[in-house]
Amino acid sequence: MAEIAAPPEITHRYVDVNGTRLHYVEAGSTGSPILLVHGFPETWWAFRKLIPLLAASHRVYAVDLRGFGDSSNETGPYDSATSAEDLHQLVEHLDVGPVHLAGQDISGMVVFRLAATHPDDVRSFIPIETGLPGFGMERLADVTRGGAWYIGMLTTPGIPEMLLTGREHEFLTPFGGPPMTVTPGAIIESDLTEYVRTYSRPGGFRGATGLYRSMLQDGDDITAIAAANPLKMPVLAIGAGGGDFTRSTFTQVTAGAIRSVSLKGVGHYAAQEAPRELATAVLDFLRDVDKN
Repeated sequence: MAEIAAPPEITHRYVDVNGTRLHYVEAGSTGSPILLVHGFPETWWAFRKLIPLLAASHRVYAVDLRGFGDSSNETGPYDSATSAEDLHQLVEHLDVGPVHLAGQDISGMVVFRLAATHPDDVRSFIPIETGLPGFGMERLADVTRGGAWYIGMLTTPGIPEMLLTGREHEFLTPFGGPPMTVTPGAIIESDLTEYVRTYSRPGGFRGATGLYRSMLQDGDDITAIAAANPLKMPVLAIGAGGGDFTRSTFTQVTAGAIRSVSLKGVGHYAAQEAPRELATAVLDFLRDVDKN
């Protein structure tokens, strides 16, 4: 396997939790801890430009979810509940909790599960360009209403392996351009090379397949969790290319008022397109949370 290229001052770690091996990176040595959780088609690398901005004043951790990046991807469960338990055990391993928890895109249901079922792990919650099954996120798979064609492909047994093996670069390249991103040069060829490196592993799409299947199957479970365990920690909902969807979703699953920020002129992949604007929003929020 090719050696991982990394920005300066980022340390790579591995930990065995919940029957799998997770890869994560860490940076920063002071301040309250932040755990960043990627979406699709991403890995921890999606935060490569954001991490140094946060690490100047916080301890920052960014994880590859099971089945993604350099985390293990052997045959096994890849549903959102299992990934949430992975994160719970990761927080215990880090022994720095509670953490400020940020998750984007398809990881929304994973980080929500962690925050709702293990609230002692989470100091504050930051959903970025994401939603929840049971609250409309599953409509992203409805191609008759503008949903994404690739969700059905990824969730059909055997089809990702048949169609994508050897074609990972061709499949991933459009995610770096319109309509997913609106910032020219935000995702460049070296970024695609890093994503292709890990998605090209045998079984490299298992993590994505599992989470998208959860998106289609977990609606009743997520709505029950939200009803029984509404979020009580401070919440910052950050929207960009997805409009008001993030704020409207997480308002419904939070016990009190939430703060929201809309990044103007930014596409779906906010951490890659507008790291400084995103860092400003996050740091302003954390400054207020950490005062209390």
